[in-house]
Amino acid sequence: MLNHKFLSLYLAKAGLNANVLKFFKSYHSNRSTTYTWNNFTLQRFTTSIGVGQGSALSPILSAIYLAPIIKTFKKRKENLKEKIQTDILSFVDDGLLISQEKSYELSSTFLLSSYNMIFKILSDLGLVMEHSKSEVFHFTRACNPPNPAIDLTSVGGPLLQPKPTWRYLGFFFDRKLNFHHHVHHYATKCLSTLHAIKMLGNSSRGLLLMQKHLLYRTCIVPIALYGFQLWFFKGALTVKNIMELKKMQQRAALWITGAFHTSPSEEVEAIAGLIPINLHLRKLNGRHHLRYTTTPPSHVINSLLDKH
Repeated sequence: MLNHKFLSLYLAKAGLNANVLKFFKSYHSNRSTTYTWNNFTLQRFTTSIGVGQGSALSPILSAIYLAPIIKTFKKRKENLKEKIQTDILSFVDDGLLISQEKSYELSSTFLLSSYNMIFKILSDLGLVMEHSKSEVFHFTRACNPPNPAIDLTSVGGPLLQPKPTWRYLGFFFDRKLNFHHHVHHYATKCLSTLHAIKMLGNSSRGLLLMQKHLLYRTCIVPIALYGFQLWFFKGALTVKNIMELKKMQQRAALWITGAFHTSPSEEVEAIAGLIPINLHLRKLNGRHHLRYTTTPPSHVINSLLDKH
């Protein structure tokens, strides 16, 4: 629903070359689309708004369009007499409001005020917030803590009831940020993939050991270690997560070697040519590029949890 006139103004303010601006004006003019279902095709109709979902330029243009909205939100928040301690992040059209307070009441009040404010800004620009897709999640280290809901009925939304786990951008967050659910989810997904890979062999001859090893390293390990930087760092409690991955790799090693289920796991992994999962994580942790240059990840997470 992005307005093309507003987008042209934003691109001009971004300081783009005049020829580039002409290209985008031409790119957005006289656009049309049609929908096809089996043998039925609708007639073409004009689309005077939007940036074409699925287009390579869509996420870039959407980010440029939303940047002034975030800037306006921050200015309005600073001009309030009573300061609202919230931050905002945006991943294209997926926004995130963050409040770090010691009480749920104060944090919920700030989130609700910020939600109302950003809702008003988007409405003024002809955009719509999908209340049905809104979620709320509370982080805490307390034992048996409350999990209060946030009421959005004032803006036509629902009563948001927090869930025990929160999926965001493919990551599963739990309230204490130990990522047990995240690791369990992807370890289970790896076992399902492992069962599916067994169908690659034929009835006369199955896969060779080297082929099984290659399939495991290229198709299963990347799934198992997705987002490991979130929970594997110095000082983190990783025993339960590593044990979950060890069980998964033991099953894979038995499949690769064709050994009995009672075979010693470490020896079977060595025959299969697999490095122990904890050593593999340590190796990758020293290579990955998601490093903190000033503050270690453990300090960041501890400070986040201590404020709730």
